[in-house]
Amino acid sequence: MTEADARVEGAVAAQLEAWRTALEAGAERVGWKIGLNVPEIQVRLGLREPVIGHLTSATQLQSGATYPAGDAAELMAEPEVALELGRGVNGDADEDEAREAIAGYGPAIELVDVGRPPADLEGIVSGNIFHRAFVLGPSLPAFPAEGVEAAVSVNGGERARRDAPDDFAEVVTLVARLLDAVGQSLEAGDRIIAGSLTPQVPVGSSDRLAVDLGRLGRLELTVT
Repeated sequence: MTEADARVEGAVAAQLEAWRTALEAGAERVGWKIGLNVPEIQVRLGLREPVIGHLTSATQLQSGATYPAGDAAELMAEPEVALELGRGVNGDADEDEAREAIAGYGPAIELVDVGRPPADLEGIVSGNIFHRAFVLGPSLPAFPAEGVEAAVSVNGGERARRDAPDDFAEVVTLVARLLDAVGQSLEAGDRIIAGSLTPQVPVGSSDRLAVDLGRLGRLELTVT
């Protein structure tokens, strides 16, 4: 295990203490998120791969809802593909097993506040990687054969657009392996938001945000 791997493992373990606290307080388990999947950020933090965060009902919003920005310093929106697992996945699963475990694909939005400390790897990961809120759309049983393009608009003006990958097996194996290292596992029904498809898009008070993933669906939020 490299020094960076050990740091990530320790930070994920610390993060899951907050996850358990949320569950004990009545939040429902939803799943997991991929974070720090930008190569430039990984280099700066000494990472060799993305890391993971958690999702619970405590921060879940429905499409069309409003999100109060409050004291957010630098709120960003990320368009993502949400995976739905039809079966559990072990930490030593190969990519074929991971691919077969995916039972659905849908659209997702994550809101993150990147303008606040901490700036170090352990603090970022243990703090759930800047997470503030997320939205999930319904799942389709198969990824569209013609592919998916993600488009993000704010107040009706397009801010970002990029093609989405069509194979997420590596995402599933990464989450399963990192969870296994801290004594947890991927379970049937877990959702995974698989990392931002475009550069992060700034949003602020009074902004109307829309994420369109074509046949996978469209989601909207208003920031207040």
